[in-house]
Amino acid sequence: MWCSAGSNMPDQNASSVSSSSSSSSLPAAPAAPQRRALIIGGGPAGLMAAERLARAGVAVDLFDAMATVGRKFLLAGKGGLNLTHSEARPRFDERYFERQADVAPWLDRFDGEALRRWAAELGVETFVGTSGRVFPSNLKAAPLLRAWLQRLRGQGVRLHMRHRWLGWTDTGACRFQSPEGETTWEADAVVLALGGASWPQLGSDGQWVPHLSAAGADVRALRPANCGFDLGLRREGETTAGWTPFFVEKFAGQPLKPVALQVSAPDGRSFARQGEFVVTTTGIEGSLVYAASGLLRDIIEQHGEALIHLDLFPGREAAWVAEQVAYPRGSRSMSSHLKSRLNLDGLKAALVHEVLDKQQYGDVATLARTLKALPLRLVAARPVAEVISTAGGVRLESLDPTLMLRTRPGVFVAGEMLDWEAPTGGYLLTAAMASGVVAGDGAAAWCQQRPTPAQ
Repeated sequence: MWCSAGSNMPDQNASSVSSSSSSSSLPAAPAAPQRRALIIGGGPAGLMAAERLARAGVAVDLFDAMATVGRKFLLAGKGGLNLTHSEARPRFDERYFERQADVAPWLDRFDGEALRRWAAELGVETFVGTSGRVFPSNLKAAPLLRAWLQRLRGQGVRLHMRHRWLGWTDTGACRFQSPEGETTWEADAVVLALGGASWPQLGSDGQWVPHLSAAGADVRALRPANCGFDLGLRREGETTAGWTPFFVEKFAGQPLKPVALQVSAPDGRSFARQGEFVVTTTGIEGSLVYAASGLLRDIIEQHGEALIHLDLFPGREAAWVAEQVAYPRGSRSMSSHLKSRLNLDGLKAALVHEVLDKQQYGDVATLARTLKALPLRLVAARPVAEVISTAGGVRLESLDPTLMLRTRPGVFVAGEMLDWEAPTGGYLLTAAMASGVVAGDGAAAWCQQRPTPAQ
């Protein structure tokens, strides 16, 4: 047992004596000590693990380095909390890419429909948006989090804020840096739910990596996921880094829609989807880019760059676009002609000028091809600290089916610490909470099978 009941815990072994005054009364047998678990990390995965353990009758102490729990959860709900997605399984499972076979058993325990029922139990009704995403009826994260914490406290879960986990002592106790200094805590089981490394100002900073690596876990480097990308534009005979100053000044922050994005990797993987994204000062970001980000990141890591193509007229056939471009324009400029025939102006028109020089722009065939397959060269993912989520983490092969570390019995891992990724749209939160269910139930079973300490 890596974490055994310690001096930081309330005394669970006090004997109770019968109140009967009869001389034949005998002292009652000592109460069996309550099993105890530590949850380290107060995000959705950690809170869900705490709930499952508390339901199983295990005493739970939850620790977080921040002043309050659920900070990233609240940030995610700032523009409307996307809880899950209404997409049916097994299509839902495919959103977890190469890890879909590993995540599927988690979803068997707690899928999108289960998440909606869970929210309803907390008094939060949900609805399905036009995109299939599921939101609370009031769109807000704070009321749900308040109701959740109220239930957890009612179950006896104790919260310890401003406690940063420092790893383990030589005897297996968990070390924390607290406002009162360093302290150690022991328990029958520990669930680690410390997040990845995105938005470190909210508590997920990846500082757990060396501790888990030292404990024998196989940890894959944390990498950007659901991220934007920087680009380098390549014209004939020259390479420029990013957009031109004029383009940035006029269009940075504007959405490009509708548009279709296509990319193919040398290993045969490909992505093609219609949607929208935003132009940034250094490149592109937004929902359509996030959906392709895992593939784009992998291509850049392996080959130094990723070439994408944008269809600026996804609802039109290439032949029709070519016909409109080639239509006699008389004395009109090409820009006026394209505005008249294709309603091409603003951001889309400027984007064409970013990738074609004057001679190419005047060539009808080249121009028509570009409108249906505009090339952009992406050269770097945005830094981990500013992305929505991270890939990498504790490889699932390091864990048993209950998400317990094979090299550290009694220690379970959940949430974004694990090596999986998913696009935005509710898939991230659903799997994070589902992993909390699995780890929490696994920790509860572990506690219940531990031998009873000597009285």
